Amino acid sequence: MTRHGCSFEGGACYTIVEQCEGCAKVVEYETGKFCSVYPHPEMKWRKGPCNFATHVKREVEKDESGKKINPLKAAKRAARMR
Repeated sequence: MTRHGCSFEGGACYTIVEQCEGCAKVVEYETGKFCSVYPHPEMKWRKGPCNFATHVKREVEKDESGKKINPLKAAKRAARMR
C-alpha cells in the first residue's frame, strides 16, 4: 500500500489483522493500517505465523544437551539411519 493507493497487482489491499499489531512492516494511512509487504495479511496468518512478521520470536530446535541443531546435518543423519 502506498500514498497513491494499492500498488499490488489487481489493486486490492486489505487492512491488517490483530496478529499484525506491533510489526515494523505496518504502515498507517487515512483509510487504515496496511502491510507494506503483503496485500492480504489475513491469508498469511491462516496456517501459522507470518514469515514477514518482525515482532514474532521463532524458536530454534535444540537437541537433548541443549545445543542448537543444524538442519542440514540433522537431515543427513536421518538419511543415514534409514
